Amino acid sequence: MTTAAEPQKANYFVHESSYVDAPCEIGEGTSIWHFSHILKNCTLGKNCKIGQNVVIGPNVTIGNNVKIQNNVSVYTGVTLEDDVFCGPSMVFTNVFNPRSTVPRNTEADFLKTLVKQGASIGANATVVCGVTIGRFSFIGAGSVVTKDVPDFALVYGNPARQHGWACYCGESMGALREGQIACPACQRQYAITPEGLSLQSLPD
Repeated sequence: MTTAAEPQKANYFVHESSYVDAPCEIGEGTSIWHFSHILKNCTLGKNCKIGQNVVIGPNVTIGNNVKIQNNVSVYTGVTLEDDVFCGPSMVFTNVFNPRSTVPRNTEADFLKTLVKQGASIGANATVVCGVTIGRFSFIGAGSVVTKDVPDFALVYGNPARQHGWACYCGESMGALREGQIACPACQRQYAITPEGLSLQSLPD
């Protein structure tokens, strides 16, 4: 249910078992499903899908068309750009050195984590705070991400290491290090440079 100060709007959906604290900004077409809690001062974009038992912490910004599957907590300090996918039960952290007896619960204590446009994070992965996950990268299920991930990189393992490249469409494209590479599924063309993978043109 929503709070009395912030009644449910007709242009987005909140299941009756969920709570949206005021004030929050929620975009048109967004759906918030069972037993979820959206805390105050959050911004959720248009057409997002928020699954069951999701918690979005105060002051979090989430872009358009973001899909957050069941049992995910998006803590203060985490930003999700447009088109991000968060798989079931994946984990964000926001304090690098937590202690039960040492309070570290102010925004100054929280390290910033940025998940850039189009990135996918697999089920049960853990993202250690303070990293940037690049555009259209792909984090394998169960991975532990401890450092920045380049655009289009395919990473997995504990700790997560790069094992190749992921296409805009999500298919693996192997591990070539220089020259040209094409997606075997959709035939999009990429250039491999010392700085990483560069898509020659985005789809319309």
